[in-house]
Amino acid sequence: MAFPKTQVVLALIFIFFTSSSFAITHNVLNYGAKPDGKADSTKAFLAAWNHACSSRTPTTIHVPAGRFLLRNVIFRGKCNNDAILIRIDGIIVAPSDYHVIGHEESWILLENVDGISVSGGVLDGQGTGLWNCKATYKKCPKGATSLRFIDSSNIVIEGLTSLNSQKFHIVIHGCQNVKVEGVRISASGESPNTDGIHVQLSSAVTILNSKIGTGDDCISISPGSTDVWIENIACGPGHGISIGSLGMDFHEPGVQNVTVKAVVFRGTQNGVRIKSWAKPSTGFAKNILFQNAVMFDVHNPIVIDQNYCPHSKNCPHQESGVKVTDVAYKNIRGTSATEVAVRFDCSKKNPCTGIRLEAVELTYKNKPADASCRNADGTASGWIQPASCLLYEMIDYM
Repeated sequence: MAFPKTQVVLALIFIFFTSSSFAITHNVLNYGAKPDGKADSTKAFLAAWNHACSSRTPTTIHVPAGRFLLRNVIFRGKCNNDAILIRIDGIIVAPSDYHVIGHEESWILLENVDGISVSGGVLDGQGTGLWNCKATYKKCPKGATSLRFIDSSNIVIEGLTSLNSQKFHIVIHGCQNVKVEGVRISASGESPNTDGIHVQLSSAVTILNSKIGTGDDCISISPGSTDVWIENIACGPGHGISIGSLGMDFHEPGVQNVTVKAVVFRGTQNGVRIKSWAKPSTGFAKNILFQNAVMFDVHNPIVIDQNYCPHSKNCPHQESGVKVTDVAYKNIRGTSATEVAVRFDCSKKNPCTGIRLEAVELTYKNKPADASCRNADGTASGWIQPASCLLYEMIDYM
């Protein structure tokens, strides 16, 4: 049976308005935010958050085009719903005076939230002033992390750009079920402590399809992190992808079940790294897989450093208590900027065990690179260059 055209149009209009009535959107402009990058919009963003958090239905906080100045801000849960989208079409900027936010741990903090998505937009931490201070003076603020999630679950961060953070760009702390995808993180290669994504005390964290260049680790995985999956990452400049530092504290949870795949490192200080302090600890790192990585002029393409002791403070003449076991390196290739491309510098008291090399090909100045091993054992199979120096190796020539 055919319906008259007017009835069809009226039906579509009815459906549109009916469905729209259930879609709640809070535009920060309606709460007094100014898109000029000069007026402080912190109170407006908090007001929009409070309405979204108190809503019992899925809600969107919309940050439209423009520049919005924010001071330190905390978005707290628990909320009445578990589906809040923060959609950013504009740029959120930190104050140009680094003292304003630099003494706080975080610039933008989300705490005890569930089901939050952050999509698109730019966070500009304006960190260059603080970096210059740290390079010149001793008395400077420590700096604020641009975006931090604490004690939260079911988090999605996608399509976000983070520029020039004072300190870390994105921190995932004490969280479960987190997905980070399609992010771009950028800071000077000389910027101090500007880790791209830092994961700590968190589980079920996935980081995909992202480009990260900073003055520190592109991605760092700290104690208490489990079930972490990292794939399709472009890293550089920076210090590479690091598990650690581990063993800073004596009583410390371990890191386990970490997969790092399909990463391209360009001109980084390290490629894939595990590092622990040279001091007693109950920590550990186990069941780690580094696979399908490409190195372009990386200073330390493959490294385990269990004798980390910067400035020789609090740890000289000690041995790491961190146990490193079951670490696999598969299909790692490219060029090293130093002669020693594979370095396993493990603890004499707690040697690295279960190290597996498979299909590794790294060169230095168009020649086979070297390998160095201390207190490390494991196996090697397939084509290995540089030749394996593990204590127990099994070369498969087939």
